[in-house]
Amino acid sequence: MSREKLLIGRNSMANTAYHVTICTYNREPVFSQFTNARIVISELKNLHDTYSVSSLAWVVMPDHLHWLFALNTSLTLSEVVKMLKGKTARQLNVTMQRQGAIWQKGYYDHALRQEEDIKHIARYIVANPLRKGLVERIEDYPHWDAIWL
Repeated sequence: MSREKLLIGRNSMANTAYHVTICTYNREPVFSQFTNARIVISELKNLHDTYSVSSLAWVVMPDHLHWLFALNTSLTLSEVVKMLKGKTARQLNVTMQRQGAIWQKGYYDHALRQEEDIKHIARYIVANPLRKGLVERIEDYPHWDAIWL
């Protein structure tokens, strides 16, 4: 889907939960390396700790990230994603001793409606490694978290 189509109807509302999916550039499995995945996790926690968002659940897969969070501040959805992508891209390029894109342009987002079961979506997110056959038990996958656990 083109970046322009992804932007159609996108809005940001404080105290609204969003499910965001962000893919790596050319779906490169950057996060197969433990240290690289932890860089992203560290920034997810930083955004949560600085009150920009309330992270509800996330999983860092080898070539993408699923993140369920609520906006807390006057920052827009695009600003939060831009902060995450920018800071992690700089850190990852230093760690990997390279230059260039880490993340694809744009991202997929879904603003949850009141009637949607947020815990069901969180379970879907953290079960990604199971569905992809990366592990047989979610406990064996190191790159996920959810507030309910």
